[in-house]
Amino acid sequence: MAGCDVLIIGAGSAGSVLANRLTADTSRSVVVLEAGGRVTDPDMRAPGRWPFNYGKPWDWAFETAPQPGLAGRSLEWPRGKGLGGSSLMHAMAHMRGCRADFDRWVDLTGDSRWSWESLLPFFIRSESFSGGPSAVHGADGPLPVLLPGPDLSSPLVQSYLDAWASLGVPLIPDHNGGEMLGATPNSLTIRNGERVTVSDVYLDPVLHRPNLTLIEGATVDRLILDGDRIAGVEYEVGGSLELIEADVVILSAGSLADPLLLMRSGIGDPAVLAPAGVKTLIESTGVGRNLQDHLLGAGNVYSSSHPVAPSRLQLSESMTYLSLSGLGTTSGAPDVVVGCVVGPSASEVHQPRLAEVAPGGAYTLLFGVTNPTSRGSLRISGASADDAPIIDPNYLDTEHDRVMFRAALEHARLVGASEGMAGWRREELLPGASVSSRRDVDAFIQRAAITHHHPVGTLSMGATADTPVTPDLRLRGISNCYVVDASVIPSITAGPVHASVLAIAESFADWFVAS
Repeated sequence: MAGCDVLIIGAGSAGSVLANRLTADTSRSVVVLEAGGRVTDPDMRAPGRWPFNYGKPWDWAFETAPQPGLAGRSLEWPRGKGLGGSSLMHAMAHMRGCRADFDRWVDLTGDSRWSWESLLPFFIRSESFSGGPSAVHGADGPLPVLLPGPDLSSPLVQSYLDAWASLGVPLIPDHNGGEMLGATPNSLTIRNGERVTVSDVYLDPVLHRPNLTLIEGATVDRLILDGDRIAGVEYEVGGSLELIEADVVILSAGSLADPLLLMRSGIGDPAVLAPAGVKTLIESTGVGRNLQDHLLGAGNVYSSSHPVAPSRLQLSESMTYLSLSGLGTTSGAPDVVVGCVVGPSASEVHQPRLAEVAPGGAYTLLFGVTNPTSRGSLRISGASADDAPIIDPNYLDTEHDRVMFRAALEHARLVGASEGMAGWRREELLPGASVSSRRDVDAFIQRAAITHHHPVGTLSMGATADTPVTPDLRLRGISNCYVVDASVIPSITAGPVHASVLAIAESFADWFVAS
């Protein structure tokens, strides 16, 4: 049986950060297991191709259970399979979240290490910001973060931002200064016109280190327990079953793979494990629960009075975060978000209605809820890694989320019908002028909503014994295992979660090295 000091399961965003930081000390041996491999498809690099990469060999291609809140629809849940994880597939928007998001983390964990102020140095450490260094931005970190100017942004988006300003919404420098309320272009992980993955800048530059071993194509089947320790990890590679032991095991395979692995290994809720044919070895009822995700309404679509030029970025160029307490509100937690997409965007239900739209003939305002209160779950259907998981996000389960979604669409239509967009607007195609009653609006939302690809919380960190992970990211009940990725996020941030995942990993690595 091979062995190492630290075993990292997953070479996605968090795993790439950890591999880099933990191998800086050459006396520490680190092995990384990754189910996928290196992705060379040029479509992965092209920012504007990201919505068309689903279903490719480097997509896990999950699917949710039918959702009552979405008119019984099942949603595709693409997740990245390969070096860089879902940074291979996401929309490249880099948004940290606001102070209010991390205040909730502190409340739920009782630990100030998860406050905005405590995480800020790690946000700064991770980035090389195109605007240069400042009190809130770094210029020397691994990950390039581009704040597009008018030379790159679509003229449509410039009009969209100006339209919000005319409605009293503040224009803010970017989304990453601690407050998100206002209108601004999206910061993007793009360099020289191409997507940059976390593997590119964290993992690849250190693969030469003699104390780092990367094993690709390794599907982890289960953890082998010995009392309160992980004595070994069983994985399959090249058709062979292998076993590895480590002093410390770090789960960084993501919000879906981590809890599924624990359940297959006998760690979880007996009521979930028994029907799947798995004996409970360590009871932890929170494993796979607290699943949270953002939805976006796709979309409030308009035909254009003159051609919309193709995006030079990644189609979805700006997200405007708003408080329902007033359009001019500048601090605190956002309630809703409205985004501008340089082209038509619709769910699978409404795509046929856009089939006749000529290229450059339409644009879209996406709309969504920033902090949904609906909570879902994830569970195994069998004991094998090949058994499909049962993913139930429980979308739009709460009245809060339904009310907020109506308000989000209302605000999309507000700016869409504003004088500031008059130079672009010909006609509202979706929902269409006939959709105005609450009943019709709700029916439209149920059929228009799509995932924003931000699953978190399935191994939530917290101060109470019913949370699977402690505030220092140790897996409860196991003395030599930590969890470091989006699964530990106890309450979803207002925007995309990827930047926060990097900060979590940077913070943990700093603590681990110092401890």
